Amino acid sequence: MTAGGAALGAFAAGPAAAREHAPGPARSIRQSASEATSSTATTGDFDFTDGSAALTPDRTVATACQFCNANCRLHVGLKADRIIGVRGEKDDPVQNGKVCLKADLMPELVYNETRLTAPLRRVAGEKGSADSRFEEISWDEALETIARKMLDLRDRGEAYAIANRTTGRMPQGTGALVGRMFAMLGSPNNSDVGPVCNDAGGDALAATFGLGNFTNGYGVDAATGEQDLGAARHFLFLGTNQAETHPVTFEYLLRERQKTGATLTVVDPRLTPTGKEADRWVSPKPHTDYALVLAMLQHIVDAELYDHDFVDRWVVGFEELRKHLAKHQYTPKWAADVTGVPEVTITQMAEEYVAAKPAAIFCNAGISHQLGAFDTYRVLAFLAAVTGNIGIPGSGCNFMHNTWPGALSLPELTAETPERREALPVGPDYFTESILTGRPYRLKAVITQGNPLVASANSTRVREAFKKLDFYVYTGLFMEEPAKYADIVLPVCSGLEMEGVYMRRDDRAVRWQDQVVPRVGESKPDWEIWVELAQALGRLDKQRPAEDWTEAFPKAWTDYTELWQQFVEHTPGMGGMARDRMRKRAEPLRWPCPTPQHPGVSTLFADHPSWYEAAESLDPAYRGKRFLTPSGKVEITTRELEHRLKQSGHGALPVFYTHPEVTGAHPTLRYRKSFVTNPVNPQAVTHPVDLGVSGSDEVHRRYPLMGMTGRPSVVHFAEVTHWTRTGKQLNGVRLIQIHPRTARLNGIKDGDEVTVESPRGSVRGTALLWEGIRQDTVFVPNGYGPAQQVGDFFEAPRYEPANTLPGDSYYDNLSGQQAYKCFACRVAKA
Repeated sequence: MTAGGAALGAFAAGPAAAREHAPGPARSIRQSASEATSSTATTGDFDFTDGSAALTPDRTVATACQFCNANCRLHVGLKADRIIGVRGEKDDPVQNGKVCLKADLMPELVYNETRLTAPLRRVAGEKGSADSRFEEISWDEALETIARKMLDLRDRGEAYAIANRTTGRMPQGTGALVGRMFAMLGSPNNSDVGPVCNDAGGDALAATFGLGNFTNGYGVDAATGEQDLGAARHFLFLGTNQAETHPVTFEYLLRERQKTGATLTVVDPRLTPTGKEADRWVSPKPHTDYALVLAMLQHIVDAELYDHDFVDRWVVGFEELRKHLAKHQYTPKWAADVTGVPEVTITQMAEEYVAAKPAAIFCNAGISHQLGAFDTYRVLAFLAAVTGNIGIPGSGCNFMHNTWPGALSLPELTAETPERREALPVGPDYFTESILTGRPYRLKAVITQGNPLVASANSTRVREAFKKLDFYVYTGLFMEEPAKYADIVLPVCSGLEMEGVYMRRDDRAVRWQDQVVPRVGESKPDWEIWVELAQALGRLDKQRPAEDWTEAFPKAWTDYTELWQQFVEHTPGMGGMARDRMRKRAEPLRWPCPTPQHPGVSTLFADHPSWYEAAESLDPAYRGKRFLTPSGKVEITTRELEHRLKQSGHGALPVFYTHPEVTGAHPTLRYRKSFVTNPVNPQAVTHPVDLGVSGSDEVHRRYPLMGMTGRPSVVHFAEVTHWTRTGKQLNGVRLIQIHPRTARLNGIKDGDEVTVESPRGSVRGTALLWEGIRQDTVFVPNGYGPAQQVGDFFEAPRYEPANTLPGDSYYDNLSGQQAYKCFACRVAKA
């Protein structure tokens, strides 16, 4: 399947010996626990649902999965108006008819006895307490209660005290409605889930190339008729476990790899199913990828291995970078001391990446969830640029989960909008800091579409804040942890209960999905809730005429078809993405796609007419530009970029630092108390930092290990799948990965109940002894929470969130990313 090669990885603390690992065969991801009755009902090559009177669908509806950014098309079969099966799209060459087991969980969100079915109002009990009691109310009463609170704060000159945080589970474009409403109210705090997801990659790409999106596409580029990412000769994966997070698109890469002989290097402190497929698995210390990539870049530049022609034609600031690297001596030898990865391995990684052109870089939360996320992604972008691995098929910086396609646009507001003060800092869930300390000002009314009590770092402190919050609205499918703190609870629909565009594939590709089943109870889709909330504001607002609200949010927009047409007409680069076109396609359609005749862009920044046409559609000023920066080239450093980043304590050229709780007392950072305008997110303020501050190992006297959080397995997607029976049946126990030697030193055996403790708190789980993890590292699966009652049926424990352990005082002050990938900890038998 692949070219052979030594698979090198470092297990232990310090520069441990490399170990070999042979690549395994590509395996099918069709592994559903219930596929015998739901997905395929096959035995080998035979499908025994064919010809079955009971299991032949009356009708089949084409929709899409909501659980990950593979964005698989689903064909949902119904009998007597009940879902009886879920199958994949055979005519999509990337999907190849496959689904992962999460496809079977989609109906379990519909047929679920724990679903919220009507709006609720708090009537008794302290916020967050088990004795919180709620009563059902009408939608009109719920929305008017929220509208009155918003208008009261606005009328008192405190519109800035209203905040919303959207989430990745929402239908596309809901955020545009929220932004429109907040502009009319005068609040700057319409935030999103990016700081707990993957904003930093997009921010770094925008600073370097001019557009902050996944650069290449899965499958055949319709503009050229050639494979894009499938044409790669080398894959460099850093902090991405795609076998469990993006199984269908990962299997596509493995299928193409069998044809090309492409090599695969996986960088991850622990061996995952993704690493098992690799030619080379490398396990650095958590939170030290920045050093590893700097050393690769230094070696490529020092050894003159870079693409001289591409650099001369298309790169600004290369000579400054060369001098900067020489000055700081970020060599493979230096990086070996920081990361624990042998010097020879780092050198080989760099040379393999250069020699195998085209080479594609993939990253995910393992890089994003670091306090140096923006800077690490920038260096990865430099790595692609100096080797000419940008703007060609099979290459690029494929940083996952970047928002697509940016802000979907609606017609310009005709109503007057008040001036707004600066937004709260981006990250690390600054809502908590604002509520508890009043800095820079205090929030008083918050609406969330996600679960901040499980998703945000230092969960105990987040809980304290939400207890003290004046007014809180929770919207969701289930009575999750934050619902117990809410004043109003609003029930939303699951993906099979609505028409529209829900999830997106990482490569900017989207599918239209049709509604499969009626809405559960009185639940509503998110966009409809915001349009109707605007209508309630119109009824109650005594300062604005009602027409301001009703014209800005027409009732017709409760129909997603009408709303989507507005996005198509008003969002740059979307002229070719009409509903009817997308509904007819087996494959998703990639943005930008400016006209009905345009195939959609697969390779961003390609020297090709289809890209130049799309670029001009984004902004007429981009006409003829290959890269969408001021210079029209890749910008490593410019005077303007250096000046812009300097005020925050950063610079355009990379300076190494890492989390203070990484063992070894490496350079770290210090936050100043003042606020400045965030140069990456200029609508908000941030704390400037001092880089290169001397680190200390003092915390490791009590907490000698490093912990990291991440996806439990392929079964789960955030916390929502923990509300399905199959999810809890298959992976309802939190399995904490510990190296056998570390376990032995702490008196722990496989299967023991253990406690992991950090300076912030402790969580429990079951020990899973695993040789494929560094001896100095403990892995704590996230997504578990104390409200997840579905697991009670299987006697699965209720757990405190894994994010009790990471701190919220250290974060990326540019992108706002929270630092989940390293925290000092200790482990003991419970």
